[in-house]
Amino acid sequence: MGVSDTGDKPKQTDQDETLTPDERAELQRLRAETAELRNQQGGTRRRRRVGWRLPVAIVLIFLGCLLAPGAVVGVWAANQVSDTGRYVANVEPLIHDPAVQNALTDKITNEITNRLNVSGVLNQAAQQLTSKGLTRIGSLLTTFSPQIASSVNGFIHSTVHSVISSQAFATAWVQVNTVAHQQIVKALSGNGGAVSTSNGQVVISLGPFISIVKQDLVARGFTLANSIPPINPTFTVFTSRELVKAQSGYRLINNLKIVSPILVLLLIAAGVYVARNRRRALIGAGLGFAASMLVLAAGLQIFRGIYLNSVPSSVLPSDAAAALFDTFVRFIKEGLRTLLVVGLVVAAAAFFTGPSVTAVRTRSAFGSGLGRLRHFGERSGVSTGPAGLWTFSHRKGLRVGAVALAALIFVFWGQPTAAVVIVIVVLLLVVLGLIELIGKRPERPQTAGQP
Repeated sequence: MGVSDTGDKPKQTDQDETLTPDERAELQRLRAETAELRNQQGGTRRRRRVGWRLPVAIVLIFLGCLLAPGAVVGVWAANQVSDTGRYVANVEPLIHDPAVQNALTDKITNEITNRLNVSGVLNQAAQQLTSKGLTRIGSLLTTFSPQIASSVNGFIHSTVHSVISSQAFATAWVQVNTVAHQQIVKALSGNGGAVSTSNGQVVISLGPFISIVKQDLVARGFTLANSIPPINPTFTVFTSRELVKAQSGYRLINNLKIVSPILVLLLIAAGVYVARNRRRALIGAGLGFAASMLVLAAGLQIFRGIYLNSVPSSVLPSDAAAALFDTFVRFIKEGLRTLLVVGLVVAAAAFFTGPSVTAVRTRSAFGSGLGRLRHFGERSGVSTGPAGLWTFSHRKGLRVGAVALAALIFVFWGQPTAAVVIVIVVLLLVVLGLIELIGKRPERPQTAGQP
């Protein structure tokens, strides 16, 4: 009877017994040297294989993560031009912001009062009264002219503010911006339009809104508003010394709006594919991608401070400028939050499907829990029957199908948010758990002699 596990060892043992002690010692030494040489050769081959794969994978994944923030900004900028609904949804909340309402109120009120020139009208009326012999009335009118003009201006200001804060004005805001959206490309390329650039500033025409205010003033009995000539002032949205560079950069990003996301995905996928340990590379790619979104968030915050410092208070109040910036970039922030969660989910999935002790224990605990639940159901008379056997035999295909379906839902979801990603992941985990729970391993046939 043999004691060894392999067929070679007994032969070697028999041969060793025929050798002298010195020959046996020499043979053991040669075997040890041969094993050491084999280990060295294997380690050399492994080092050679790892030698070029690791740095190439790191470079590819790093480049993909480095380009990811630019791709996010490019897709956002493209959506603002190509999707009217998306653009209007972006600017619609602005008219409900108190800071923007106050800035518009001051701008429109100044335009109206400058055209009316209430003080000039009162002085002219006082002169006419004096020339007709009504000197006392003319003197009183001249004396109280500043107070009357201030009251009229206050009335106009309050009327304008009530109009701007009304739902009718909000509706007009949406309508004007919907029409003006077609001119966004011209604005960013430096041409004119309802949204245009003027002296290095991105501006919106206020003519349609002043017409609404004039009609409301006349309806309230202030017929002097009929004398306001047609005017078309502008409201500054953005101003920057680097506007020309920003326009050139926008056009470049707009041209790369499709190429840049694909390039990012290809670089990251190539880095994971080249890596020898693809699971570990996928974990690094997910974490790196999430980190790039954090860098984008920090960049937006820094650019916010630069933008607010570049806007003169005479052009746009600081609170209104902050509201404009925060509103315009909120979709970028929503997108980077979503992609941040996606990166973390991918890294977590790659980690918990790996061979680490934590991952193995987590999967084991999950499987044990499902097993106990399944056994409890069977003892209670609940059995999946043939469906359970079919699910077990096709469990790999069902898992792949569930993951693919979740990916398709995410891709074709209109504008997924971080909450949507979390819900999809939770539902996917539930489906995978149900596959494991329903799947029933077929019973092994008993062999002869077994009880």
